[in-house]
Amino acid sequence: QVQLVESGGGLVQTGGSLRLSCEASGLPFSAYTMAWFRQAPGKEPELVAAISGGGSNALYADSVKGRFTISRDNAKNTVFLQMTSLKPEDTATYTCAADRQYLARDPGDYDHWGQGTQVTVSS
Repeated sequence: QVQLVESGGGLVQTGGSLRLSCEASGLPFSAYTMAWFRQAPGKEPELVAAISGGGSNALYADSVKGRFTISRDNAKNTVFLQMTSLKPEDTATYTCAADRQYLARDPGDYDHWGQGTQVTVSS
């Protein structure tokens, strides 16, 4: 049984930083692309960032380039999202996802999802 468990969300002021973590179990972690999606109320899910199984390649949404960094520790089955220079428009539920497809971009491509963690950026 695959489980993805996020942590690290919270309330932060504009310009602040947060680090999200997602620990995976029940899958061959290094064989999976890991991604972070976010969804704000009334909006469609948005791919924030994705990282390849070996960690050597990543992609980012234009809205977070230069501010967010995705990384992974395959020895600990964990993927991270370091978020800096946070803005109110970053407020959303952030969810990690896993899939075998290389750097998939569409939410429908991902087979496994966590429960999500709330990030709120106050102005």
